[in-house]
Amino acid sequence: MNLTPVNEDAPARRKVRAAFGPIELAVVVPTFNERANVAELVRRLETVLDGIEWEVVFVDDNSPDGTADAVADLAREDRRIRVIRRIGRRGLASACAEGLLASPAPFLAVMDADLQHDEALLPRMLEALRAGGLDLAVGSRYVAGGGVEGWDADRAAKSRLATRLSHRVMKVPLADPMSGFFMLRRAAWLAAAPRISGIGFKILLDVCASSPAPLRLVELPYRFRPRLAGESKLDQGVAWDFLMLLLDKRLGHIVPARFVAFGLVGGLGVLVHLATLAVLHEGLAMAFGAAQGAAVLVAMTGNFALNNLLTYRDRRLRGWGLAKGWLSFAAACGVGAVANWGVASYLFALGVPWAPAACAGIVIGSVWNYAITARYTWRKT
Repeated sequence: MNLTPVNEDAPARRKVRAAFGPIELAVVVPTFNERANVAELVRRLETVLDGIEWEVVFVDDNSPDGTADAVADLAREDRRIRVIRRIGRRGLASACAEGLLASPAPFLAVMDADLQHDEALLPRMLEALRAGGLDLAVGSRYVAGGGVEGWDADRAAKSRLATRLSHRVMKVPLADPMSGFFMLRRAAWLAAAPRISGIGFKILLDVCASSPAPLRLVELPYRFRPRLAGESKLDQGVAWDFLMLLLDKRLGHIVPARFVAFGLVGGLGVLVHLATLAVLHEGLAMAFGAAQGAAVLVAMTGNFALNNLLTYRDRRLRGWGLAKGWLSFAAACGVGAVANWGVASYLFALGVPWAPAACAGIVIGSVWNYAITARYTWRKT
């Protein structure tokens, strides 16, 4: 049965094919406060992907500016447009992963919503993958013909440093491992997906490091453009996210990166505890018992704040959740302190020297604190 009237114009015929034909390419676009850009991005995709069966999957982290609603308005008029609205979780890399898993298309692309990526490169990426022999096509700023427009010296220096760290730590054969603009075969994505960390703001490096076999790839040059509307979402926390990703890819098979971060925060908490105790007991002549109790409270609160800011950045507690989170954190750490003391005392009574006994107690207490707070304080929605 022919669903397309003979007198229908070309744009309408394309919409009928998009609604009922097999999708070849899915473009995944993570968003947060990008309402002003989504309609223009869709318009540009319609232009450059003419003749290709495609869909665009916006993955929105419940943007306050109504980005998801704007995409839903577009989706009601065009079945090639979809939106996944995430509530209670944040992060560009994890958003990309959810979008990539949501499409059955044989070719999957990732690009930003801010229009800094050159959408005209998408057909060239698709052509390179269609030809066979390649798993991944990357839009690169750092190969011949590529470049960046409008960056200041500070941002350019940070990008170069991140690229050097990626090469040194991950050994990924990419001139631009920090690119957020790429296309890959669905089979290659599904092979890497079980090992994806989903940490931070760049998923390309994660995909390459998580693939069970080296990806056959090509880098295609493009000019990274200035943002069209809105503001950049990059902040100082992205550096921490990036380091967490590197740590996870190097040590994640042995110990979770979050546990390492949790332990580092705990180590800093010991210093805070000792400093507070010294000020209160030695400096202000407070009784040792009272000073010790105050030091415990200060260190515990500091640990909670830092873990909320860094270790669980993607699950950060806000508002009344902070108060409830602090209470559950304090309760968990209280039990952990008892476990620490009990294990260390038991081992010491068995004849284990005091230092190893104390370290064993610290490890047991730390594992308890991490496991319980991950489950109840920063539980994943």
